[in-house]
Order: sequence, then structure tokens, then C-alpha cells
Amino acid sequence: METEGTLSPETFAAAKAAFDAAGPTAQEVVRETAKAMEFDREEYRERVTGEVVERARNVIFADRLAVSIGTVEEFEAWVADHPGYDVERNGSDEVDRVVWHAAPFAETVVAATFQNERDAAVGTLRRQAFGRIYRPRFESESEAVAEPDDGDDSAGDPDGAIDR
Repeated sequence: METEGTLSPETFAAAKAAFDAAGPTAQEVVRETAKAMEFDREEYRERVTGEVVERARNVIFADRLAVSIGTVEEFEAWVADHPGYDVERNGSDEVDRVVWHAAPFAETVVAATFQNERDAAVGTLRRQAFGRIYRPRFESESEAVAEPDDGDDSAGDPDGAIDR
């Protein structure tokens, strides 16, 4: 069995802190991408929205998730050792390999089977884990503590435009 990735938050607070910490990186990635695409100030303001930065943050967070990669037998042994976890398994029962991510704070494990395309399975599983475990909790938490909108849609660019 192998593990790829570093993020395996034990608590919701740890997951939320890691998600929040990905925000500045996402802003910088989007800003640099817009520079490479030669956006002028107006195009930047028009196209680089908070939603664009949010999607980048989602990808950065999900890409760090710790994923275990092993045989079906190794996964089944893991599940037997964690009887309190809800198991969300996708894929075929006719293949030999499984990739999974466990979220202790949610007592949930998301798994996907694969035969040959290990990297594709890891990427898909991370998106599934984010979408099924983390995003709903982050969204419900942000709705519960929603802050008033100040009308700033500069998507993290403190000057409101790209520095050139």
C-alpha cells in the first residue's frame, strides 16, 4: 500500500484551516495565469471573479489530499479496522486496485477502483472526496457565518488590477 499527498485532516477545523490557507495561493496562481494570458486591467476585472479564484482554491486543496493506493484486500482490511466509517465506493468489483481517502472528522471514506490508470484514479478520487466530504461542509459553514458583501470583486488583487 502507498500513500500519496499530505493532507489528512483529523478535525473539521484542521480541514477548514488548510482550505483557508489555500486561498492566497489560488489568488496568486490566478493572477499569474491572467498575466501570462496578457489580460489588461479591464479584462482582468471582468473575467477574474471570486468564483474563478474559488475554483482554483478547490483544486489546490483537493490536490493535497492524502490518498491511499492498494489492493482490494488492503482496502477491505482498512474498512474492517474502521467499522464506524461510512464507505462510498465507486467503480467495478472486477478490478484489483483501489484508491481511497478517509476523513476522520466525517467518519467517511471515499474509494474508487481502478486497474491500470493509477494517476487518473488518484485525481478522480481527490475530486470526489472534495465534492462529497469537504465542499458541502465548507459551504454550510460559510453560509452559517456569511459576512456582508462589500462589493469587492477584485478576486484577491489588492490593487484591483494586475501589476505589470
